[in-house]
Formats: sequence, structure tokens, C-alpha cells
Amino acid sequence: MYVITRRIEEKPHRLSRLILLSPAGFHEDSNLCFTLIEHSFLLLGPVLSRIFPAFYIPTRFFRMLFNKLARDFHNYPAVGGLVQTLMGYVVGGDSSNWVGVIGLPHYNMDDMPAVSFRVALHLAQIKRSRKFRMFDYGSVQANMEVYGSPEPLDLGEFYGLIDVPVDLVAGKKDKVIRASMVRKHYRVMRESGVADVSYNEFEYAHLDFTFSHREELLAYVMSRLLLVEPTKTRPVHKKGMKLKKKMESAKNEL
Repeated sequence: MYVITRRIEEKPHRLSRLILLSPAGFHEDSNLCFTLIEHSFLLLGPVLSRIFPAFYIPTRFFRMLFNKLARDFHNYPAVGGLVQTLMGYVVGGDSSNWVGVIGLPHYNMDDMPAVSFRVALHLAQIKRSRKFRMFDYGSVQANMEVYGSPEPLDLGEFYGLIDVPVDLVAGKKDKVIRASMVRKHYRVMRESGVADVSYNEFEYAHLDFTFSHREELLAYVMSRLLLVEPTKTRPVHKKGMKLKKKMESAKNEL
């Protein structure tokens, strides 16, 4: 998103390479649970957004309770194993260390991660459209104000603007973002003329890319970083220029 929008705006992105580990963007190939969540969010979105502006654990007391449960999952292997199995089934059989993740230091009484409602809604929109698109604000007027067009920007159509090497990495055991969806990024990039793009797979589940710190993954990432060359900015092609002018004219009219 960042590289494409900066290129459309003719502003430097200052990146020399993209190494994307199990990247989001395409999600139509997913499990039943995610499909149910998609339908629920799109159907009840206007109501849920007023009730849940974000998904988080409120108050210090409930965060303390959650933290205590997380410690019990580690101290009592049978309980931890049950939670791990249940979490794996919820996300379609992904074997990531879910119990280990909720035991990390940033899950504590004073602070805890949260997810914005619109981030979750955006993922549901992407899954429904089967396209890698920007957030749909729900009306022609709102989209015109932000994008200069009635529909959100389809990022897949502008992959040709990517002017740096891209390395895509998928996990064969990843059930959250399946390897087929990472391969779709690769296919769309190749069709759009991104010449320097590679694809690789590891025997990893989804969270293994973030928390496993396996030597083979670290070695792969470092090997790709060693290939970095000074950024050579290519001119924005006609399609990007037309969209930029369209966005500017729409903002002027508003």
C-alpha cells in the first residue's frame, strides 16, 4: 500500500527492497471461521462499529485476569494444550504457538494490544471483493473525497508502479494467510510487469514468521538484504498519472 500510494503521489518512498513474510492482501482462500466472521462484519458493521470501535480487553482488572490465565496456560500444560488446540481449530488448523504469544511481556495489566474495528472490517471487505483494495468508506461521496473515485483504489491494478525488488515468502502450514494467497501476489506482480520478484516457501505456520526466530528464516532474510542496491526511481506510468490527476481534481471540486 505504502509504495504504491507514494508512487501515485510522486513522492519518494525511500525503500530499497520489500521482504514480505506471509503478507496480507488477498484472502478469498480461507477457512469457514473467517468466512463467518466476514459475513458478520459486513452485515452488522454499522451497528458493531458504534459498540466496538476497537477490540481490546478493557479495564486493568480484566487485563490482570487475562494475564493470570495466560500464566496458567504455561504453568499447567494440560490446560495450555487444550487452549492451543481450540485456537488452532478456530483459525483453520494453524499450528502456531498461540499460547506462547499471549504469554509475551506486552500482554500485561497496564497495556495490551488492540485491533481497530475498521482494520477488521477492511479485511472482511478484501475477502468479499477478492481484490487487494483500500478501505471502502461505504458511500460514493466518502470514497470520492478520499480517493477521487467512487470505488476504493484497487492496489493490485497498480502493482506495476512497484520499483524495488520484492521477495514474497509463504508458510506451507499457514492457515491464516495461505500459501495460495501469497502466490496470487506473485502472479499479479509478474502479470503487472514487476520483473524483480521472487517467491519462496517454508514449513511454517502463521506466527512462526514473527516469533520462531529460526536460523533458516534469519539466514534467508539476511541473504535478500545483501542484494539491496541504491533505489532507482522510475517515472510513474500513465495509469498512475491519470489516477493522481483524478484524485486532485476531485479534491478541488469538493
